[in-house]
Amino acid sequence: MTDSLWPSGMKRTKQRAAVLDILEHADIPLSAMEIHARVGHGDTPVWLSTVYRILELFTEKGVVIKTTVLDGDMAYYERNRHAHHHYAVCVDCHKIVAVNNCPMAEFEPKLSDDAFRVMGHRVEMYGYCRDCDKRNNITDKDV
Repeated sequence: MTDSLWPSGMKRTKQRAAVLDILEHADIPLSAMEIHARVGHGDTPVWLSTVYRILELFTEKGVVIKTTVLDGDMAYYERNRHAHHHYAVCVDCHKIVAVNNCPMAEFEPKLSDDAFRVMGHRVEMYGYCRDCDKRNNITDKDV
């Protein structure tokens, strides 16, 4: 990651740079353990606890977005690109798939309080990925 992309006002360390580089190149949100495993394949050894501390710092500074899926206990992190997007999650293997359009794009909620302006939303979609669907032989009539 070039210095021009580094968040201003934040000290650059090898560990922070490695974590941010992984998030910069990830297509989907990653758990701290997934990030730790990917850092472990590089030249910069990092403890899992250090990855968590780095992710919390990045979250506080708005560099990454922290989210949970399927009301789970595990948090997922992605680079904050200030772009609106959603994901679908497999309920079997927990694979995350990017949704290319917003299902809420045409929906404008009617609120009883005119003094409220909606700034965003969170939509969770879940189901079975292709592999789990084939493995479990699940069809629409079974559901």
